Amino acid sequence: MSLDRMVLAFAGVMVLLSVLLTMFVHPLFVWLTVFIGANLLQSAFTGFCPAAMIFKKLGARSGTAF
Repeated sequence: MSLDRMVLAFAGVMVLLSVLLTMFVHPLFVWLTVFIGANLLQSAFTGFCPAAMIFKKLGARSGTAF
């Protein structure tokens, strides 16, 4: 799996997890969803993505998502 796909999968899992936490644990977990969305937006403009840096250190190969 390429680095881009790993980042997309991780972002998707985190969004779904934050929605589940909001529904079943506490409504204020919605702020985790907001943080994830803001981080995705920020990384689209700046190219800085902490998750991509971590996955790269773990040995993910670079490549395009599609």
